Amino acid sequence: MERSEKFVRLRMQLKPYLPDGYADMVTGLLLKYPVKFTISRPRSSKLGDYRPPIGGSKHHEISVNGNSNPYQFLVTTLHEFAHLETFMAFGNRVKPHGEEWKANFRKLLWPAIDMGLLPKELEVALMKSVTNLKAATCSDVHLSRILRAYDDPKAGEVVLESLAKNSTFVLQGREFVKGEKRRTRFLCTEVSTNRQFVINSLAFVKAS
Repeated sequence: MERSEKFVRLRMQLKPYLPDGYADMVTGLLLKYPVKFTISRPRSSKLGDYRPPIGGSKHHEISVNGNSNPYQFLVTTLHEFAHLETFMAFGNRVKPHGEEWKANFRKLLWPAIDMGLLPKELEVALMKSVTNLKAATCSDVHLSRILRAYDDPKAGEVVLESLAKNSTFVLQGREFVKGEKRRTRFLCTEVSTNRQFVINSLAFVKAS
């Protein structure tokens, strides 16, 4: 079947960010819905984001961190499209990560798993996660660890959770002090502003 010019263009733009074999799947989702899809700069507080149409706009908005490894990029993208599908069906009448969202996320994840193109360890972790979905992939610590294993840390970087409390570290050129753990994140204080941020416990940082 001949692909449209728009499909081919979007597929080429997405392919570098996704595991081999998944560009068609994600491109199909982009063309199925009125959505503005942004490959975002790195964000320490989240991997992706979904926003419903506001004002007179008819377009949903999804952003996914461009520095995610291909497997994380795929899972996060499907996570955000599950939000889009849930909003289209229920609006704001249901919880953001309630049963309706979980059902849509399962519906999107199963075809990705069934393609048989994912590493076996990740495939098994996703299958377990699908049967007992958390609010986000980062809430499933086992799955998150496996996904993070495919990251490519820079020289000198370590995982935040490996640092002692009150250690100082640098993330995206900013210096922080590691504080108390809050579920899957740490409450950290930026040295220069004294502002507090929650940072993923598995984020790669540079000890200072």
